Amino acid sequence: MADAVVATGQRRNARPALALALLACAAVAACAAFMTVGVRGDWSFVLPFRAAKLAGLVLVGVAIAVSTVLFQTLTQNRILSPAIMGFDALYVAIQTALVFVLGARELSGFDPRLRFLFEAGAMIAASMLLFRWLIVHRGRSLHLMVLAGVVFGVLFRSLSSMLQRILDPNEFSVLQDLLFASFNSVDTALLGVSAAIIVVVCAVAWRMAEALDVMALGRETAIGLGLDHRRMVDALLLMIAVLVSVSTALVGPVTFFGLLVANLAYTFAGTGRHRVTLPAAAFVAVVALVGGQTVLERAFGMDTALSVIIEFVGGIVFILLLLRGNWR
Repeated sequence: MADAVVATGQRRNARPALALALLACAAVAACAAFMTVGVRGDWSFVLPFRAAKLAGLVLVGVAIAVSTVLFQTLTQNRILSPAIMGFDALYVAIQTALVFVLGARELSGFDPRLRFLFEAGAMIAASMLLFRWLIVHRGRSLHLMVLAGVVFGVLFRSLSSMLQRILDPNEFSVLQDLLFASFNSVDTALLGVSAAIIVVVCAVAWRMAEALDVMALGRETAIGLGLDHRRMVDALLLMIAVLVSVSTALVGPVTFFGLLVANLAYTFAGTGRHRVTLPAAAFVAVVALVGGQTVLERAFGMDTALSVIIEFVGGIVFILLLLRGNWR
């Protein structure tokens, strides 16, 4: 009997390690295919060009995946993500306000790094205020959080729509290009600062993995085990806001991608331990973004946008999770 229990425990421990190994191999294979498939010109030109795009895809995928896992740990719910809570509408409102106040010509003349820092800073401040009000001061009511996300989303979209109706048609066309997620045109000038921010936040999340496991047990249980729950909430809110703000400022709003990769990671890993789920979600995101972009570019000739496919599949997954009641 004892041997059977030990063998069962070993099999359970082996599954997450095997899943991580397979996902890591799939991510490396997707990156290698992106860099090499279809190369017909000078390799010294093609490889640096593709490497910059690859770096942008990897950074965005990792940021969205990690932020979603952290947010779901904080809210103890697997159908929520920062984007679903109205973050995309906030991004649209900020971009619309910038074009309305400054004009498209003035905005395009700004240093992209300063503009990136301003957009990320504004979204971090707004999301910290929103999430802290919802989670700390109003408890963890699922219905309240979803309702508040919908209400704030409608508010931001209404303000954006009002400003867009006043814009000059030429400026409106420029604004439209800014409002759709584009994984094919990441500004390479922003990769350095984005990489530094994302690496630091992910390293902090990795060091906090055991505390996150305790956090996932619930507020009362975590406090009973000696965790400083209030301090953890503040730290997680800041980390989530930074990651989502950086990824959104890089490529634009993507509503369902984080929900998709996080739930796939839970399924593949077969465990809720953050030492496994955090890297698993990052690997799944890299496979989805890099592999999807490779297929679109090499097989379909960019006849459609990757963001459209991601939103379609992610929306279906969201509906299925609601129907199954797989919230926690």
